[in-house]
Order: sequence, then C-alpha cells, then structure tokens
Amino acid sequence: MQLGIAAHSSIPSKEAEEKVKRFIDSLTCKPRILLGGYWGLMKIIADEAISRGLQVVIFLPVEREDVKIPSEVIRVNTGCEYRCRSVMLVRSSDVLVSLGGGVGTLIEIAMAYAMGKPTFVLVDANMPTDELRKAYPRYFDDRAVVDIKYFSDPEKIAKVICSEEFTTVKTDFG
Repeated sequence: MQLGIAAHSSIPSKEAEEKVKRFIDSLTCKPRILLGGYWGLMKIIADEAISRGLQVVIFLPVEREDVKIPSEVIRVNTGCEYRCRSVMLVRSSDVLVSLGGGVGTLIEIAMAYAMGKPTFVLVDANMPTDELRKAYPRYFDDRAVVDIKYFSDPEKIAKVICSEEFTTVKTDFG
C-alpha cells in the first residue's frame, strides 16, 4: 500500500510530534510512506518511518528541491510548485491520512476526496484541519465520493488502515 500522509510544514508542537510517533508506531502493516517534503511535521513522520524500516518517498516542490534528505528516502524532484506537487503525492497514494495541518493539508484532503481516495483525518490536533469535521462531517459535496473518516486517536487510524483493503472510487467529474 502507498500511504500518502498530509501534514503541516511548520515546526510541530510536542503534542503533534507525539501523535505522529504514536501513529507510525501503531502501523502493523508496512506501507510505503509518501510525503510532500522533509521539513516541519513531515520531517518527523519521515524520520519515524525510516527508524521503523518503512520505505519513504518524498515529492519535493521546485522551491525546496535543494533540501537534504536521508539517503534511505526515495527523492522525487517534481519540478512543480507546492500545490502541483500535491497532485503527484495524492494521485500516487492508495490512501491519504492527514495528521494535522493548514491550507496545504486541506488542499491535499480535498484532492484525495475528488480523486476518490480513502481519506482519514486526525482531529483534535490543534490545527486548521480540525475544523473540517464541523463543515464536512462525511462528504465535501452532493456526489458523496468517499466518506471522510475522522479520528481523535492516531492509533485507531493506523489500526483501520492496516486491517482493511481499500480501493479508489472512480471519478469522472472536473
């Protein structure tokens, strides 16, 4: 499974860092982790995943292609700006998990929904993505493409991801 993880690009709080570690620690399967960078919360995710022997792929935006990443990581220099790189990240994912973030993470969640990707959102992370559940408790629109799943517990997200098989819903709208 290719597990896309959308997460904040800023330096995380200790609470956010702890939730990431709990999520990665709770993965009983061995997904390939896809990320949009190696800074902020994404760096914590990458380092935790590497330390547990998971394969990590990072899609770097053109503005940050100079960032140094660990040699174990598969580096993809996208040649695209931030939002464009997010298309590649989400499109390449079988499942998308948001571990908390701002507008970039919100965009990736919306893309996953529009692309029919199973989507999981960690809430109670003290980040803007927490508000999604209030506005969109299940679906983003009347098409009801995928039922967005919200969790307060990172271990529960990991358990669901590793215990079920997922398929992308075919979408043909634009």
